[in-house]
Amino acid sequence: MIRRQFIKSAALTSVSALSFSPSFALKTAAERKFKIALNPGNIGVKGNLMEILDYAIQYGYEAISPYTQEVMNTYSDGQLRDFLDKFKAHNMSYDSVNLPVDYKKSRTSFNTEFKDLRRFCETMEKQGATRMNTWIMSSDDNLTYTENMKRTAYRLGECARVAKDYGISLGLEYLGPRTLVSLLRYPFIASMKEGKELIGEIGESNVGLVLDSFHWYCANDTIDDIRTLKPEDIITADINDARAGFTRVTQTEGKRELPLATGVINAKDFLQGLLDIGYDGPLRTEPFNKDLNDMDNDTALQINLDSVKKAFKQVGIQ
Repeated sequence: MIRRQFIKSAALTSVSALSFSPSFALKTAAERKFKIALNPGNIGVKGNLMEILDYAIQYGYEAISPYTQEVMNTYSDGQLRDFLDKFKAHNMSYDSVNLPVDYKKSRTSFNTEFKDLRRFCETMEKQGATRMNTWIMSSDDNLTYTENMKRTAYRLGECARVAKDYGISLGLEYLGPRTLVSLLRYPFIASMKEGKELIGEIGESNVGLVLDSFHWYCANDTIDDIRTLKPEDIITADINDARAGFTRVTQTEGKRELPLATGVINAKDFLQGLLDIGYDGPLRTEPFNKDLNDMDNDTALQINLDSVKKAFKQVGIQ
């Protein structure tokens, strides 16, 4: 179930149930190590894996989603070799892929999906993909914070241990909107610090954060919070803007904008933080924007790329 569907369902259920860091003071502009990633579903672009690779090459993206499910179900070994030859010839890298296990479901559903995880990871290894991710709901109607922490850490720890066998890292995305924290009865993780606590509870070296500027902003996290991280602590990063006309505490999930569309989020600090720590993974957008999703592929690809590069200019990178 995608996040927007889950949150809509949760909301209906709920209603019915009633600084500046001195160590960086003299730091000069850093060279960009992170890669501009094309995650097509995030911007309404449609196509199979080879088509997405072609789009990335044509427009100048530097990473793409691995489409592991497609490869697992439809690619022969020969087709995968042909794809990888082209992928490597253009110095492309991979973005992250969604964890194919919903840890929030019942124990039976979780166990059923978990059984297929090893095969999924085997396919990722064949592709050369090394990153997967999931998101953490910020409240729950049944589990207290402590109960939720225990269940979440156990289940995601099980997934992380399988992923580790194949050289794969697991990224966890905290959702920052305060409207999600109060949506259901018991608040849960909704900030970077809490996300780091969950990672500590899991205790696996291949688990890190999905760092989204929208959630970073909504959680009132700062550039100094980013500077507490090491490059390997971030599995993938999203750069977005927030809607105008809403305060930080009234922003809602599933509705946001491309970078610098409104200027609500301090993209300069977000990117500078990534530069300061030497983050070298994928950077993508996830605007949940209907106007963008309704555009044809070519228009959406160009507008999306232009917005990212416009944000880069704020910190003097290309």
